[in-house]
Order: sequence, then C-alpha cells, then structure tokens
Amino acid sequence: MANRTLKESQDVVDQYISQFKEGYFSPLAMLARLTEELGELAREVNHHYGEKPKKSTEDKKTVEEELGDMFFVLICLANSLNIDLDDALKTVMNKFETRDKDRWTKKEGDTTHE
Repeated sequence: MANRTLKESQDVVDQYISQFKEGYFSPLAMLARLTEELGELAREVNHHYGEKPKKSTEDKKTVEEELGDMFFVLICLANSLNIDLDDALKTVMNKFETRDKDRWTKKEGDTTHE
C-alpha cells in the first residue's frame, strides 16, 4: 500500500469491503468503531510516551498499528458517505492556509507555503 493516494486507498478498502454481503456498517456504527480505535490509540500512546507502562500480560501493539486501524475505519466511513478524502483534505488545507495562515509562528526562512 506504499505510495498510494487517498483515492487509491479508498478504492482498495472499497474492493475489500465489497466482497462481503454485509458491506459497510452504518455511519453511526462506524463512528462508534472510530471512537473505539481512538481509545486504543490513546492507550498505546500512553504506554509508549506516557507514565503508564504496559502490563507483561498485555498484547504487543504499536502506535502505527492503531493509527492504521483508525485510518481503515475512517476510510470506510468516508466511502460509505461517498466522501472523497483527497477533496476533503484539500478543503481543510485551504482553510488552514487562508483563515489560519498567520495563526502560528513560521520558521525563519520558510517560504514553502507563501
């Protein structure tokens, strides 16, 4: 899956889901799944960067794995709602680059987005 666009990733997930009669879960069920995955990500981040080490009996999961789980569910939600994530990202980046362009302190000499 390396070097895929968001659209290509959406297509791969859609091909995977379309092989099952059940198809996509309802948007509300996927939102619940996304929340569940966010909790699992928070737990992994807390174990890795926080003060709460894992118990020796806990499964070895990684932040990367949990981010991947969240990304998969997010793609499923977008696909079920016919949302193009490339377009969604373009829209939000435009918002940050216009409305919020002077909100943060730029690094010296950075003319990347001017």
